Amino acid sequence: MRLQRFSLARSDLSKLKVGAARPATELVLYFGSRAGITSEKPFARLKTAFPDATIVGCSTGGQIRGDELIDDDIEVVAMSFESTRIGLASEVLASVEESLGCGRRIGERLKGADLAGILVLADGLNVNGGDLVAGITGVVGPEVPLIGGLAGDGSDFVETLVGADCAPRSRLVAAIGFYGDAVRFGHGSAGGWDVFGSWRTINRSRKNVLFQLDGEPALDLYERYLGDEAKGLPGTGLRFPLQVMDPKNPDRKIIRTILSIDRDQRSLAFAGDVPEGWQARLMRGVFDRLVLGAKDAAHQAKCGTVVEDSSGERLALLVSCIGRRVLMGQRISEEIAASLAELGEDFAPFGFYSYGEISPQADSRTCELHNQTMTITTIVETAAV
Repeated sequence: MRLQRFSLARSDLSKLKVGAARPATELVLYFGSRAGITSEKPFARLKTAFPDATIVGCSTGGQIRGDELIDDDIEVVAMSFESTRIGLASEVLASVEESLGCGRRIGERLKGADLAGILVLADGLNVNGGDLVAGITGVVGPEVPLIGGLAGDGSDFVETLVGADCAPRSRLVAAIGFYGDAVRFGHGSAGGWDVFGSWRTINRSRKNVLFQLDGEPALDLYERYLGDEAKGLPGTGLRFPLQVMDPKNPDRKIIRTILSIDRDQRSLAFAGDVPEGWQARLMRGVFDRLVLGAKDAAHQAKCGTVVEDSSGERLALLVSCIGRRVLMGQRISEEIAASLAELGEDFAPFGFYSYGEISPQADSRTCELHNQTMTITTIVETAAV
């Protein structure tokens, strides 16, 4: 696998070449701000430079360029595979309720005996990421890893955009299937949040809206635990996410971020489903622990990667949560630096800050939609025999 990473505004695209001497499969990924990918028209420019490539990208809450966090440019990685095939499936959703069916249809289009993994980018405001992941996994099977994330819009939450061999637009889901025995993935996912309070039962919820915990209105519980911090909800909720656990599978623990509150209903809406009957407990952020979480994600991904017989360069795709960036502020560079220090120089880093991360869960290995996590996927291609 050959890689070229570059910033769109700083590069002379006429001088870039992805394809190797032999025929190769080309994939180009780009990440940028909503304003940037709208005004700079990256798809048209990249398609001219790479006419045979599959080109996919999305808006973000910030792009990861090496050890830097970038807001004012579009970051691109062009990948050339020697022995790996790829396939693209995309769909525009009319409503968020279609997310599960959309996932199933995408799974049907991508499934195959030699399907090795799927990279998913989806609208971050109009897609239920949990249902989307469940739909895809239900068709292709739990052993096929899903990676990627939900598009972002910085801290504005106005509109998120995805492009799938087309100009970026809202309500779009793009999924890239990787096929063959040559491509290998390593995975890491970690939060680093501290828990406080005991496990409580989710008595009443509807999808991502939580009404009752242990028979008590959810908002009442948050207000009691947060004290004066509760006055700033839902904004201050970024510092106090919820950990949920499937009691039938205790290894399945997922973090959920508050999106909004309803004071009349005394309910909380999260960026992911909170199923009835599951257990939940509050969490809080401590900077040093979050940095260690990012390092842990990198360690998991690196340990799960076979590199001895890899061919060419190796990519590390970092997808972290916008909530972590908002909470950590200027210290967000510390989680990127910790991840890269753990990965070492063997992997080329590239990624973005998202409205939800898609990755296998660290303990259960079940593919999930995560919030408030750093997820890292390593991608390598083994040498041709």
